[in-house]
Amino acid sequence: MIDLSVKYLGLDLKSPVVASSSGLTSTIEGIREMEKAGVGAVVLKSLFEEQILFEGSQYHDESVYPEAEDYLRNYIRDHSVGEYLDLIEKVKKETSVPVIASVNCVSVSEWIDFAKKMEDAGADAIELNVYFLPVSAGKSSPEYEQVYLDLAEKLKGIVHIPVAFKLGRQFTNLNYLVTQLAYRHVDGVVLFNRFYEPDIDIKNLRMVSAGVFSKPEEIRQTLRWIGILSGQSDRIDLAASTGVHDADAVVKLLLAGADVTMVCSVLYEKGISYIKTLNEGLTSWMDEKGFGKIDEFRGKLNYKNIGDPVSYERSQFMKYFSDYH
Repeated sequence: MIDLSVKYLGLDLKSPVVASSSGLTSTIEGIREMEKAGVGAVVLKSLFEEQILFEGSQYHDESVYPEAEDYLRNYIRDHSVGEYLDLIEKVKKETSVPVIASVNCVSVSEWIDFAKKMEDAGADAIELNVYFLPVSAGKSSPEYEQVYLDLAEKLKGIVHIPVAFKLGRQFTNLNYLVTQLAYRHVDGVVLFNRFYEPDIDIKNLRMVSAGVFSKPEEIRQTLRWIGILSGQSDRIDLAASTGVHDADAVVKLLLAGADVTMVCSVLYEKGISYIKTLNEGLTSWMDEKGFGKIDEFRGKLNYKNIGDPVSYERSQFMKYFSDYH
């Protein structure tokens, strides 16, 4: 009997296939369907600090008393958070799926006190999604990275449930940052996030958004860094995200050392029921290779365990393709 169960953020999951934060995880109906398909856990659609602040700012009116403006801003904030807490409570009550609340924030502020309310509502863990574009020429990379570390210290001082940070790829030394997060008792990291990417409509001369869905080939950077980080430390859990579009990708990332793999774009493209297909593909591969449990092969091909770790480090394109003419 093949056992797909894994542990992530201290939680017992029946599958390493986790649904990423998206519109698909914003309703109880969608999450019930995911449970039926065999999902390991769900990351609820993010509560966005930027969105709450923006919606609150829309009520600015010089003819309105400041006290009234404050009331409206607080109402919008509390209403947004209240709906989110209701969803957490509903999912916990009506399903058996582990629930990871998601906070998307851009600052270190008292705003993350909402995380405590998520814990109180029953969330099993929290995924913190932090991103701001480092555009200041007068600010160094360590100063930007310190924001993540300050957030980690603040959040871990507020909540007692596991915390994961969802990170982007644009760090000078990702290994150092992840190590520093582990020192601050962060329980896991998710690699990688996909952020808004701009494009230019040359016909209408305006800025537009590029495509929002990932592509299968985007797994490469995720594979590289999961393999490197898994091979150098076991102090922090690793979730692989971006480019996970089929069962082969799930297998590759587990071999590289991921604790779980997160899916989003493929569920929009092929439907929530595709989670079952991913689980079946993983089960079939394990059966073929004679593995009964995921821990029997997880990390088997990470940075530490392969004979040539340079395979993960190689960065020179011409050197790699020098034999091709």
